[in-house]
Amino acid sequence: MRRILSDVFLIFVLVCLGVGFFSYLQQFFGPLHDKVEIDLSLWHLPQYTFFSMSRGLLAYVLSLLFSLVWGFWAAKDKVAEKALIPFLDVLQSIPFLGLLPGVVLLFVTIFKHSNIGLELAAIIMMFTSQVWNMTFGVYHAIRTVPTEKNECATAYRFSHFERFRWVELPFAALSLIWNSIMSMAGGWFFLMINEAFTLGNRDFRLPGLGSYMSVAVSLGDVPSMINAIIAMIILIVFLDQLLWRPLVIWSQKLRMEETAPTKRTESWFFNVLKNAYCIAFIRSACTRVNEYIQDRKAKNDVKKDRGNLGLAISRVSLCILLILLIIAAFFVMQLLVQVSLDEWLQLGKLLLLTFTRVVICVGLSILIMLPLGLAIGLSEKWFRILEPIIQITASFPATLLFPVLVLIFSLLGISLGFGSIILMLMGTQWYILFNVMAGIRAMPSDLREAAASFRFNRFQRFFWLYIPAIFPYLITGVLSASGGAWNASIVAEYVTFKKQVLTTPGIGSSISLAAQNNNYPLLAASVLVMVVVVVIINYQVWLRLYHYSEKRFALNV
Repeated sequence: MRRILSDVFLIFVLVCLGVGFFSYLQQFFGPLHDKVEIDLSLWHLPQYTFFSMSRGLLAYVLSLLFSLVWGFWAAKDKVAEKALIPFLDVLQSIPFLGLLPGVVLLFVTIFKHSNIGLELAAIIMMFTSQVWNMTFGVYHAIRTVPTEKNECATAYRFSHFERFRWVELPFAALSLIWNSIMSMAGGWFFLMINEAFTLGNRDFRLPGLGSYMSVAVSLGDVPSMINAIIAMIILIVFLDQLLWRPLVIWSQKLRMEETAPTKRTESWFFNVLKNAYCIAFIRSACTRVNEYIQDRKAKNDVKKDRGNLGLAISRVSLCILLILLIIAAFFVMQLLVQVSLDEWLQLGKLLLLTFTRVVICVGLSILIMLPLGLAIGLSEKWFRILEPIIQITASFPATLLFPVLVLIFSLLGISLGFGSIILMLMGTQWYILFNVMAGIRAMPSDLREAAASFRFNRFQRFFWLYIPAIFPYLITGVLSASGGAWNASIVAEYVTFKKQVLTTPGIGSSISLAAQNNNYPLLAASVLVMVVVVVIINYQVWLRLYHYSEKRFALNV
């Protein structure tokens, strides 16, 4: 009876999701309207919420595919790695919000009479908020696959795809899942801007939760604002219970441990999936298909050396990437020659101010979130209670709170120069917290039992067990937080409050002011200065720490 009820409930959920997604496709392929009216009535809010969820999930699918391809390529090709990882760090630090007008206009021009252009622009902007930490997580996980797993794959003569499917992807799954949770939170962070975009007299809004929030805030409609906040909370809890929590439970079987497992976290929806007849049927069908493929392979076991082909493909891809960079650099140089020497010197001073804020922001994030993440990850009780709350808090669009915080700063006499650090902190600390929690949850239980056998005190556990165990995850979190801090400086150093613009000197406010004044040469120079610093930090700090963690803290024998 339980299995039948599981099937009925699962089919009901799938039908509801199918109907909702079909409604979203009608919106996706619908005609482009000159003006979009957002209805603040409560009856339209579920549909708006589902539309926003659909955009977020589509952006996540793109992020997942990009992460697997880019992370695997960078991890397996040492030559390409030297260009791909710094380039990835640069991409995550570029203020893509400044590119939103250009992206929207480009896609609207391509799709003149359809909503496809606007929808693609919103999805791509959400993609840029999700993808970077996922890609870094995949890259580092593949680089730290234990030696015995690789030796086993070699002994069984795994192909490249089989090695990726059975060895590298399972090992990277835990990090990828936790960074996916953080990525979805990052996508919601700029939801209002993505869905409620206007340019001059042109209305580029999309029906969704972000545009609903934007209209409610602009009208001062407090009940609608409360309804939007409740809808956001329900959306986050829905995704947590039906997507992320089952994935976290499933990933527990991929942990590396040789002793009896510790108490597992439970998920009611994961139990529904296990008990459903339809899921069992699909699993059985996939098993039969896999066995058929393996039998055919055994009968036609002709090994081909694809190493040279793969090497040639990676070199060609790298050359294409470098050619595109050279073309982009040519057009950028046309703008940079218009920037005077005094402006370059001023940008250097502004860069130093923002760099100081980024360092302070990341340092505070580590001091706060490292012990908090360890405490939550080590306790099954607190993990079960706080993990959904953390998701809700991390996913809440913090830009909604910026005016309130600026008002508090003014009442307390705090300048925006210092207050911007707090604003940046709201968008960066979660990267470290989620990665620390992921690292401590992935730590083999036999290591904790060994520490107990040797009677380690708290100091010894912290420095000899916990820090080494989470160090690769911590580096990924700090790297993502650093890139997020540079990006957040754009909105933290340039804040609109009560129709007044508040700024503090920094490279972030320089980019915002240059974009506001259509000063494209200064905008290009500001972004270039930020990119150069990010590349230097990448080579001198992050790549060295990555390689150090691979040699010192990887679970190899």
